[in-house]
Amino acid sequence: MIHSVIIFNTSGVPRLTKFYSPVHQSAQSIVGKIYSLISTRSPGLCNFLEAPELDDLLGQKGSDDKLRVVYRSYATLHFVFVVDSSESELGILDLIQVFVESLDRAFENVCELDLVFHFDEVHHILSEIIQGGLVLETNLDEINSSVHQAAAARQQSFASANPLALGVGGVGTRSAGLQSPLGWLTGKLTGVGAR
Repeated sequence: MIHSVIIFNTSGVPRLTKFYSPVHQSAQSIVGKIYSLISTRSPGLCNFLEAPELDDLLGQKGSDDKLRVVYRSYATLHFVFVVDSSESELGILDLIQVFVESLDRAFENVCELDLVFHFDEVHHILSEIIQGGLVLETNLDEINSSVHQAAAARQQSFASANPLALGVGGVGTRSAGLQSPLGWLTGKLTGVGAR
């Protein structure tokens, strides 16, 4: 099972934290502990490590299932998955690659600012891949299609609910009979010369 997905930058500032199991400490202390484990490792070392320090933070104390940290670094971001022994480390590394490629498709060369300003879309992409700590989808085309469908539905919903949206209204029942502000102003200005 995947217990958490965390993305933080090289300074240790979290950009995404998602926990799939109960947390018995603050999320900041968990991120800080994981950052201290990863930041001290040299780039040539293996990308997964045992993390007995996290057992009591994530409520695994006394369990035979030991937690592992699987991570991958891209430029200034560290993508970290905390998993138990039921998950394959190499499979999780591949899943991290799928997640990053999905973000790249959504944001066209993803960077840290995309994660900050579009956090809702990042969470949506993650929820298309992982749900409840279990992997749902790894096909990039399916993930991309679902993300584009949700974006189109969100845009259509915005356009139908907002009468001030220029040139995009009139789709839903709420905006039936409403004019755009430009259409209203044109009608008023046309009527001025007729008086």
